[in-house]
Amino acid sequence: MNRLTMYLVTLGVFLTATSELVVSGILYPISEDLHISLALAGQLITAYSLSFAIGTPILVSLTARMDRKKVLLGSLLVYIAGSLVSFASHDIWLLMGSRVLLGVSSGVYLVSAMGAAAKLTPPEHLGRAIGTIVLGFSSAMVLGVPIGIMIANALSWQAIFLLLALLSLLIVFLLARLLPNVEGDEPVPFHQQFKVLGSVVIVSALLLTLFRESGNSVLFTFIAAFLQDIFRIPPAGISIVMLVFGVLGAVGAKLGGYGVDRFGASKVIIASMMIHIGVFAILPLLHSPLIGLPFIGMMVISMFAAGPAVQSYFIQQAPGSPNLILSLNTSIIHLGLAAGAGAGGFMVNASSTLQYHPWLGALVLALGLAAGLVSFSAGRRKPLSESPAA
Repeated sequence: MNRLTMYLVTLGVFLTATSELVVSGILYPISEDLHISLALAGQLITAYSLSFAIGTPILVSLTARMDRKKVLLGSLLVYIAGSLVSFASHDIWLLMGSRVLLGVSSGVYLVSAMGAAAKLTPPEHLGRAIGTIVLGFSSAMVLGVPIGIMIANALSWQAIFLLLALLSLLIVFLLARLLPNVEGDEPVPFHQQFKVLGSVVIVSALLLTLFRESGNSVLFTFIAAFLQDIFRIPPAGISIVMLVFGVLGAVGAKLGGYGVDRFGASKVIIASMMIHIGVFAILPLLHSPLIGLPFIGMMVISMFAAGPAVQSYFIQQAPGSPNLILSLNTSIIHLGLAAGAGAGGFMVNASSTLQYHPWLGALVLALGLAAGLVSFSAGRRKPLSESPAA
């Protein structure tokens, strides 16, 4: 895959990720326009996440043998349809249905994008390719969400989805012309693909993802409030800090990709997790933003560096069923985010403070690191690619 095509695929990830992330910033306009409660509007996020988590593995398995180009283009066309339904929605239930379409199509597109990158990229450059794909998601945090909120304020929240649909249509046209055909997975029987779930390597790596995302979410769901309450950063400064964190995340994704190619996925994951746990462990003891913010920035870099490393690790360990495993991993990510947010919400209700959230996050992350070490050890003893399950 040449650089232009890679960035076009990544732009597609940016657009699909923006549709997921932007809703949290426009809940008030949606609730006011549709005359519903904020709590009901918040279920739009739940509908998306559940559709992503449940629908993606099923559809990816059913389309595993299809040409990746067809799956990418097809998922984008469904995404465009979902965006247009969102644009035309003047009823919460129609909008809720559009979120189901967006969640499933975005999940299939993301997994197919990583699968296509893996097949069209030399093994020695796999980390950088996956890092570029992950960059699309972090860029949505940096640019997509703020721009979407600006459009909602200037025009309407529906206009965001019309713009996403039009831009996605352009991506479909360009990818149809420039992306080469990419063969699907090996013709492994459907039931045999799921045998990988009996592997200690894969199961423990999925637990790594679950605990890693949960540990992150314990704090990052409430990061704006944490910065404001603990470091006394005024609301006007929060957006600037979050923009800087987004840029650092993009840098981390690229560094993680290079690190995978040079040092290996497992070493990048271990180093990232150790930095992450270390920062979380000392964060409740820091009260000065001059000290705390650089530590959080370092942690953001390490957090995003682990993203391409984890995805590359799954591709390397399950070469016969990479799309199935990647889809399961993305589902686990969403479940982990929900679990961490729930645990963080329970903790703040019980303690009335966010100061100690990083300690809970560090504990959960330590469980993830332990699961990762089990996977790496088992993988060295008996790589999955050599087992019959592959």
